[in-house]
Amino acid sequence: MDIATIIGFGSAIVVFTFGVLSAGLNPIDIVDVPSVLITFGGATACTVMAVPWQNTLDLGKVTRKAFREEKSDLIGLIKTLVSFSEKARREGLLALEDDVNELPEEFLRKGITLVVDGTDPELVRNIMETEMSNIASRHNAGKSWWENWGALAPAFGMIGTLIGLVQMLKNLGSGDASAIGTGMAAALITTLYGSMGANIIAIPIMKKLMRKSSDELLIRQIMIEGTLSIQSGDNPRIVKDKLASYLPPGERGVLKDEND
Repeated sequence: MDIATIIGFGSAIVVFTFGVLSAGLNPIDIVDVPSVLITFGGATACTVMAVPWQNTLDLGKVTRKAFREEKSDLIGLIKTLVSFSEKARREGLLALEDDVNELPEEFLRKGITLVVDGTDPELVRNIMETEMSNIASRHNAGKSWWENWGALAPAFGMIGTLIGLVQMLKNLGSGDASAIGTGMAAALITTLYGSMGANIIAIPIMKKLMRKSSDELLIRQIMIEGTLSIQSGDNPRIVKDKLASYLPPGERGVLKDEND
């Protein structure tokens, strides 16, 4: 599990609940079924309409990624690419043929296979960058559901508020001042729901999916640069320094201390 997502979401609920209680409200006071239907139901329905149907079918699978920790061993990846560079310089690119099938990552396996097959370097780059672009497009499609929902929820919250205000104004003739206050409170609950849904659920999930996408694309970029460096016969030390530039400064020392 992604501990940051769990802690962040839990903390937001705790802070919100504390705020409600500090205001002297009973949590049951902000529960209103019609408001839930208008805000959450309306935002969901229009999001389904706005995005491809497949995005809705894949929603559960995509959302789980925001709550699942996916550790990436960038240092291990760079070490693998540097070792491939050393072997290719000693024995030639064909010597990597036996190592390709042991690579767990299909993207890198495809790149090294192209290199071993003698594919033109520019074509290797084009193929791998096209694949990376397609991965980015799939990631954007995955986060678009929550992006749309986060934009629509506050709008439907306002729609619910307007409906409540219309109802309240119709009842002004009763002359009951307390009824006006109660009606105003009920009308504003939908705005509260829309803001909560967008800022506690939809937008954080979308941002987390964007960050995970960025991390995955960074790994792909390292694979592309490493593969092309191997093909061009760069000195392994140059390959290591080039790929180390993708790491945070604090982690680069692990690579620099080796073979120096």
